Amino acid sequence: MRFAAYKKTMNNFKSIFKGDVYIWAIVFILSVIGVLAVYSSTGNLAFAKQQGNTEFFLLRHLGFIVVGLFIMYVVHNIPFKFYSKVSNVLLIISIGLLFLTLTIGYNINNAQRVIPIFGFTFQPSDMAKVFLVMYIARYLSKRQEGVKDFNVFLKLLGVIALVIVPIIPENLSTALVVMTTSTMLMFIGRIKIKFILMLVFMGLIAAVSFYGFLKMIDMSKYTKTRLPTWERRIDSFLGNDESGDSNYQKNQAKIAVATGGLWGKGPGNSTQRNYLPHPYSDFIFAIIVEEYGLIGGLVLIACFILLIIRALKMVIESQRSLAALIVLGIAFSTSFQALVHMGVSVGSLPVTGLTLPLVSMGGTSILFNSIAFGIMLGISRHIQEEKLKASTTGPGSINEDDHETA
Repeated sequence: MRFAAYKKTMNNFKSIFKGDVYIWAIVFILSVIGVLAVYSSTGNLAFAKQQGNTEFFLLRHLGFIVVGLFIMYVVHNIPFKFYSKVSNVLLIISIGLLFLTLTIGYNINNAQRVIPIFGFTFQPSDMAKVFLVMYIARYLSKRQEGVKDFNVFLKLLGVIALVIVPIIPENLSTALVVMTTSTMLMFIGRIKIKFILMLVFMGLIAAVSFYGFLKMIDMSKYTKTRLPTWERRIDSFLGNDESGDSNYQKNQAKIAVATGGLWGKGPGNSTQRNYLPHPYSDFIFAIIVEEYGLIGGLVLIACFILLIIRALKMVIESQRSLAALIVLGIAFSTSFQALVHMGVSVGSLPVTGLTLPLVSMGGTSILFNSIAFGIMLGISRHIQEEKLKASTTGPGSINEDDHETA
């Protein structure tokens, strides 16, 4: 009887929430962990900005999660090809907003990353990350016959540059995530390997040259820019600077991780939240490990590994290169950002400002990650429907959009 009731519940769930049930589970787990961690880590922020109202940031974060889940539900019911058709327009809007941010964006910690919209702060880079993936997927899927042509690679690189260039001055870590994801998509999309290796080689030369430039200039003239911050973070990571904010943040995060042990100190019992800057966003993984231990950290890691596995399963089952590229791009971008965030928390990577998707506090990040997950779920729903159609009428019935067939 219990099994029958469970099966009925699962069937009811699948009839409403279509698509991959494992991805829905990942979304639920990340959201719950995020709500608990944000509530625990915003105490000092509440006393500083909300006269001690510790529920304010909890309710705000919970509100964004609820809105995000609603958006995800709506998006997963819309055919994913609709988004590919409007990806050009949405990407143009994203690029425009990125350049607008450089002129009217709020200056926070010497970086203009957000712009004011209807009383809220909006971070265009989160929007650009999603729609650039969709643009690249559509661009490559439509040019599979001539994908080995250097002009195809060059035109795509030009569009990617339009997204990355306005992000670099204010959010270098996000720009690196975008570039890494774009390079991965080009590789999967069968761009010639020599073109990709050339791009990687140029990137390495640029990185070394940039660090050399930072060491040559007089930083006292650039105190209102991000240059001193980048220099300190790189020096701290390389072990050339044992003082400064970057080293302090890294050490405090290591303490949080080290003192968490296997099971953690328990919900709300973090001590490092009082010392870590931005524990509710940039270092939320460290707070989670401190409160929920190694087990809590492994649960998060397992979620993002499972996300990649489910994406690969969809790629294998999909009959369209467009769907495969979109799924891989979203899953890789999300998981890679999570990996970098976790690497910073354990001291294996330089300090960045990257958030943990669907966990860290941040409205724009939650909403656009919800759109991204909704698109993945929409694609998985489409694949399930195609499999059902093929099983009832035969595989020959699926013949639409031949130009996007893998």
